[in-house]
Amino acid sequence: MHFSDILIRWYSKYKRELPWRNTTSPYHIWLSEIILQQTKVAQGLDYYNKFIDQYPTIEDLANETEDNVLKLWQGLGYYSRARNLHTTAKVISTELNGTFPVTYDEIIKLKGIGAYTAAAISSFCFGEKKAVVDGNVYRVLSRYFGINTPIDSTIGKKEFQELAQECLSIENPGEYNQAIMEFGALQCTPNPNCEVCPLREPCNAYENSMVKALPVKEKKIKVKDRYFNFIVIGDNESFYIQKREAKDIWQNLYQFPLNESKKEVVSPFELKDSILNQAVFLRVSEQFKHLLSHQRIYAKFWEFNLAEMSPLKGFKKIKKRNIQEFAVPRLIQKYLESVKN
Repeated sequence: MHFSDILIRWYSKYKRELPWRNTTSPYHIWLSEIILQQTKVAQGLDYYNKFIDQYPTIEDLANETEDNVLKLWQGLGYYSRARNLHTTAKVISTELNGTFPVTYDEIIKLKGIGAYTAAAISSFCFGEKKAVVDGNVYRVLSRYFGINTPIDSTIGKKEFQELAQECLSIENPGEYNQAIMEFGALQCTPNPNCEVCPLREPCNAYENSMVKALPVKEKKIKVKDRYFNFIVIGDNESFYIQKREAKDIWQNLYQFPLNESKKEVVSPFELKDSILNQAVFLRVSEQFKHLLSHQRIYAKFWEFNLAEMSPLKGFKKIKKRNIQEFAVPRLIQKYLESVKN
């Protein structure tokens, strides 16, 4: 039996029942693929359902404010995904008359959609013969065919894309693409149970005891340490927040006034903001640690009481009880939860 036939047969028996697999709507497929980038299905499913309930159509999403889209996205991380999702919805709604493109070449032109997502949408929804290549596909192909070319190299990306295209089922490219991704997610995992694998006998990695060694990556992500000092300043009922507008992590999310230091600040706390001259220092929080793929963030929250909260340029004065209306990073949400408890 051919490689693709084995995967499709396995998929028909073991696939997870997920809402985006019961539709060929490009909006639903697109939304699910964007959510599932950097996110596991168990977490992404709730967000997918929330988005579909809140924005049943692309036009509904396009007509929403970015702040509200980011708020609904809160907790998923990698917020550029949400910003690009919203931007592209507006482009489709206005410039494309609400019609989603149907070919890979047109879909990939949309902001936030790369080769993998364009192939997924075009094959799932429109039957285009375009192979998907994601982390799961890399793992299955590298092990089955015994390929040790680094998957994060230019040569490796080209080699795997060509191989994936060769393996693609001509009769049902969409189902095959879903099958190989699901196989990598459930069966050919980083720590697989090869004894029950239907591809075990001809699998090169299994035969040569190379399962744990493949796929190969040549680059290691350099992780940067950052130290955030958030200034929680206000009276008993209100405090100041600001929108994080710089092109950095958490762009367009809300936060407390922030001073970033090159190393951890312990004591005494130095701050140049003149507003603190009128404030009374109350306490400093425990240190919160937040891990991203390329950054480790260490944060403390310095709480100050201000008798008179006058308008402050660049900041919003809000009621403390209304902070839940604003999209904030998970790090700040953790702090708020600790204060509440």
